[in-house]
Amino acid sequence: MSAGTPKSLPSSGQKSIQDISHPLSAEESVLTPSPDVGNTTSSLGEKDLSLPNGTPVGTSSPGSSSSLLNRLQLDDDLDGETHDLFVSVDDPKKHVSTMETYITYRVTTKTSRTEFDLPEYSLRRRYQDFDWLRNKLEESQPTHLIPPLPEKFVMKGVVDRFSEEFVETRRKALDKFLKRVADHPVLSFNENFNVFLTAKDLNSYKKQGLTLLTKMGESVKYVTGGYKLRARPLEFAAMGDYLDIFTQKLGTIDRIAQRIIKEQSEYLVELREYSPVYSSWAGCEGELQKPLEGVSSCISSCSSALDELTEDMSEDFLPVLREYVLYIESMKNVLKKRDQVQAEYEAKLEAVVIRKDERSGVPADVEKCQDRVECFNADLKADWDRWQNNKRQDFRQLLTGTADRNIQYYEKVGHCELPVGVDLSVTVPLIVSLSLHYSALQPGSPLFHYYRRNQTSKVRQTESRNTGYEGLSFFSQNTD
Repeated sequence: MSAGTPKSLPSSGQKSIQDISHPLSAEESVLTPSPDVGNTTSSLGEKDLSLPNGTPVGTSSPGSSSSLLNRLQLDDDLDGETHDLFVSVDDPKKHVSTMETYITYRVTTKTSRTEFDLPEYSLRRRYQDFDWLRNKLEESQPTHLIPPLPEKFVMKGVVDRFSEEFVETRRKALDKFLKRVADHPVLSFNENFNVFLTAKDLNSYKKQGLTLLTKMGESVKYVTGGYKLRARPLEFAAMGDYLDIFTQKLGTIDRIAQRIIKEQSEYLVELREYSPVYSSWAGCEGELQKPLEGVSSCISSCSSALDELTEDMSEDFLPVLREYVLYIESMKNVLKKRDQVQAEYEAKLEAVVIRKDERSGVPADVEKCQDRVECFNADLKADWDRWQNNKRQDFRQLLTGTADRNIQYYEKVGHCELPVGVDLSVTVPLIVSLSLHYSALQPGSPLFHYYRRNQTSKVRQTESRNTGYEGLSFFSQNTD
């Protein structure tokens, strides 16, 4: 799915792309504190910097979040809808061993990027491999929104995780996850993503634990844990409020949709039992055979159309809602990380104010924290715009598709026709009347005993005169 074009980053200013340096470059910057990133000037020298989670920053990788030049160039490419990396997930297969049973999926990659040794790869991956990739992306790119994976755990006895329906739904979700990563101008250049697409065996990479710098970076949240954030900036506060409202709306739609699917499924069971009744009835009523067969055919057509509508809603409508519920959780996590970085900056800034006479090293630390906040803000804004564009496209496609499928359903139902020569004004009231009498005369019903004991012959004569058909003799003969 093509992603929307993010807005220009505020740190770009009016400079040419070649002159722009990212605030988190791998070289030391002597900065003048300023709220405007675009007005920041720097002199370069070697210095060890790390991202908010402790991951070291480097400029050599074109996918690094510190490469603003690469990000802007890729965003320009998105304007022309040019892509050089294509991934797909298909061909699920079940594997049974003595220890476990699991499903693998074929991941196919086609690319013209120079960092890949081959133009095409085809490997098999299982769900835990996708989970490893997402964790690595979250660890190495903390300032970016990582697309969600489908939920890992299912309730045993409620959902069969090896059923064709469940496996296909998960395959679609995994395919969408990889496509979103491949379309991202930063995540698609991540080294772990390259490994996932090209390495024949991921076990050696999985055994590599967190690096020392990463573990040290994780301590940031504990250092700032006792500091309360003054106030989240208005634009990010508005993001949080929007996500809360959007979550409520999606939850309401999801509950209603599931209730509709449940009611349609129950109605479908009744329709499937209803059609054979008229088919068997037609074999016993010579004069009503054609209209009864026509009614049976119409009910079968309605049943098939409703089955397709319910299946589309279960496999296409609900998964999109659930994906965006998970997307919201991912976005909220990124906002929390941004708040942690801002809290660290504010805490150090207050320390500078308290110790304003001590100037050894503290101002530089504050400037670095400010740069991290600005980097986080820029990446988060870009991903927010991209996410909003994707959301608009996805829900436009979802809602128009749902409307089209409902139109098709009613067209199929409306085109059901009875056999030629059947007069609906006569046959339908007759069939309804006979159906009511037939259900009333079933053994076990209260009216059955009443008709049998007292008025069997009277009912037979009266109905024969009123309808002009002798067909009721079939019912009376079977109830005697």
